[in-house]
Amino acid sequence: MAGRRHRRQSYDGVVLAAPATVPYQRFSKETAHWWIARALRQSLQAAGMTLRDVDGFSVASFSLFPDTAVGLTQHLGLTPRWLDHIPMGGASGVAALRRAARAVQAGDADVVACVSGDTNHVDSFRRMLSSFSRFAQDASYPYGAGGPNACFALLTDHYMTSYGARREDFGRICIAQRDNALKNPHAVMKTPLSLDQYMEARMISDPIALFDCVMPVSGAEAFLVMREQDARAAGLPHAHIRSTIERHNAFPDDPIQMRGGWAMDVDELYAMADARPDDIDLLQTYDDYPVISMMQMEDLGFCKKGEGPAFVRQHDLTIGGDFPHNTSGGQLSAGQAGAAGGFIGLVEAIRQVIRTAGPTQVPDARTALVSGFGVINFDRGVCSDAAIISGAA
Repeated sequence: MAGRRHRRQSYDGVVLAAPATVPYQRFSKETAHWWIARALRQSLQAAGMTLRDVDGFSVASFSLFPDTAVGLTQHLGLTPRWLDHIPMGGASGVAALRRAARAVQAGDADVVACVSGDTNHVDSFRRMLSSFSRFAQDASYPYGAGGPNACFALLTDHYMTSYGARREDFGRICIAQRDNALKNPHAVMKTPLSLDQYMEARMISDPIALFDCVMPVSGAEAFLVMREQDARAAGLPHAHIRSTIERHNAFPDDPIQMRGGWAMDVDELYAMADARPDDIDLLQTYDDYPVISMMQMEDLGFCKKGEGPAFVRQHDLTIGGDFPHNTSGGQLSAGQAGAAGGFIGLVEAIRQVIRTAGPTQVPDARTALVSGFGVINFDRGVCSDAAIISGAA
């Protein structure tokens, strides 16, 4: 059986609805519980539902400790018959979607609320980094590399050396996302960004400079997974799940990560959706650093490996451009609300394909591709996934 490919079961009959975002704040005195509760309430209100209608609950958060999804059921007054806690960081949104959709499809739950959120106290980020993983505790943090900046500087430098990318190429991604963020009322970054400003920004961890790094914030995101017939009966705009993929610890023999798990399963992603890269109206990549977005553009089939720099030079990545990318501003300009960074692209994609994105709406958007990337361990991110979703025909 090893290595044999089986046709994956479709997600027919299961849809996504009621996307919700709690506006981000740079710092907060509230707990992660507070943020998650508000995202859940907002999503349920949008769907015209109450807590009694929710019998499945999926949570992703870095700052819930000592609680998990289990403790939250009591905090929030939920009584679910299906429960999940997803520790995959930037891959959490698509992972939550996959698991919740199969639960609904199997009849284990009728309505699953997928929620992710984190708080950001003044000292939250430092404390989280010191205990993020055994790799961090043993190999990074004790030597002064207290966080992902140094790890992604390693990846970025290697990518630049291997493929001839320039800082200006990464800057194009950051500048386009800032332009998108200016249209997003929830975005933390509210001032335009020029290429000169990007290039002149102070260095953080060479070759990563200030605008290559996400801003940690407090915030939360949510959406509901349910049967299509129930969404239609309730009159809810909804998105169809065309395909998904998920892979962990891909290409472990690569000395340093230059490709993610998407490259292993991209053919399956498009085959299941009966689609091609040209059919995608907008792309939402996980974007804690621009090199990772460029890597996803390659691994998801929009260009070949090493052609990412030329691709971003040749395309307009803004909402009104020929290749809309991270239309909310992404984490680089809207903010990284901890594990909710793994949800921001998916929640925005749902809004886009059901045509409720408001000021960030891409004209005529029907099909979106969302990709996730999470849990950086020194020289690579371990989790990767992706989904293609579409609005009503």
